[in-house]
Amino acid sequence: MITDKSGELAARTQAIDRLADEIQKVNVKNLVIIHGGGSFGHPSAQRNAIKEGFKNPSQLMGFAETHHFMTVLNGLVMDSLIMHNVPAVSITPSSCITTENGRIKTFEDTSLGMMLKIGFTPVLYGDTVTDTKLGFTILSGDQLVSALAVRFDAERVVIGVDVDGLYDADPKTNKGAKRYAQLTLQELRKLQGQLGKSSAWDVTGGMFGKMTELIPALEKGIPTSIINATKPNYIYKALKGEKIEGTLIKKE
Repeated sequence: MITDKSGELAARTQAIDRLADEIQKVNVKNLVIIHGGGSFGHPSAQRNAIKEGFKNPSQLMGFAETHHFMTVLNGLVMDSLIMHNVPAVSITPSSCITTENGRIKTFEDTSLGMMLKIGFTPVLYGDTVTDTKLGFTILSGDQLVSALAVRFDAERVVIGVDVDGLYDADPKTNKGAKRYAQLTLQELRKLQGQLGKSSAWDVTGGMFGKMTELIPALEKGIPTSIINATKPNYIYKALKGEKIEGTLIKKE
């Protein structure tokens, strides 16, 4: 929701500034921020089939281009956070993470951990990374969220999307879609099996993928809220721990 996915390299700077303002106002400690690629990372990655791995030297420029575009978007996010006096520090996933068949294999997180202890706010993002089996691939921000939550024993996870939570159908095309206010991990798994067969339910932002990637964190007992970050003060309230409209998922 910080980019316009109908275009290419189209940032929603007002949304980025509003979210930075909400993060600054809540002033929560031990916060890690992760953002996706939207119209910056996805088009180039798809054109060059980066997720499928290294198959042709012609992909090298595509890998470099996708990574560069992600640093550009990250730069806009960082600009706004710094302007709002958030002590944010960008951490480039491709420089500290290696995957194996698309799943995180090694993660040199010592520096990130030290930054949290000192009082910085680390900022990561979906990125192109090297892969021990594929040569290279795409590491999604969604996989990063769960991995970091587990590694650093997060108190909670807040995921900002552009709808009001998790639904039984795509709320953008189905006015009768029902929102789940609260789910257990068992209910989520059951829902996953039912809805995984329907690509129509996978709303913009890859809700089904987000749901799948959440499971490791939920298994560790880390509660997760899915909220509409396009609505003013929702991120602020969620980070404060206030109850807001959305979907809360707990282990049990």
